Amino acid sequence: MKLYPPPPPPAPPKPRRRIPCFHPVPVAPRADGWTHQRQAAFIGHLAQTRSVAKAARMVSMGRESAYRLRKRPGAAGFAAAWDAALGKPHAAVDLASAKSTGLDAVYRHRNGLLKVVMHDGKLAGITWKPDACALLQHLARLDRACAQIDREERKSHPLKPERVSHGPAPAER
Repeated sequence: MKLYPPPPPPAPPKPRRRIPCFHPVPVAPRADGWTHQRQAAFIGHLAQTRSVAKAARMVSMGRESAYRLRKRPGAAGFAAAWDAALGKPHAAVDLASAKSTGLDAVYRHRNGLLKVVMHDGKLAGITWKPDACALLQHLARLDRACAQIDREERKSHPLKPERVSHGPAPAER
């Protein structure tokens, strides 16, 4: 009877990389430029290939333009998703804060959040979800602005008792 060596232990499972949601980087609208869908697809392909040049080629863009997009104002969430796609440690970005994202609440609400969906290490899809937090921040800012206008109107037009009219004057006898 032959004795065979025991089978090798199974390979450890691949660590799952969680790519965080991100707000698209604000860019001028161009059909051949970095559209919101192209930005999300780039992040997905980057997670799949781990190569900036290959991922950029897969979305018909250049490697240099990808690096320029990453450095643009308002690209903090995009940069965090980029780092997560490459498996690098990255600082968490508070997507609800204009200070950390560099984006206004109106922009964040209108464009929402992009989520890259990966399955078995491959890009499975891109989803969009509304940013309700940004909407609430925008409404709060509008409320504060209206309250400020009301306070200024009360200061400039004080209510004087002699000017208040309660209907026609009583007939004098």
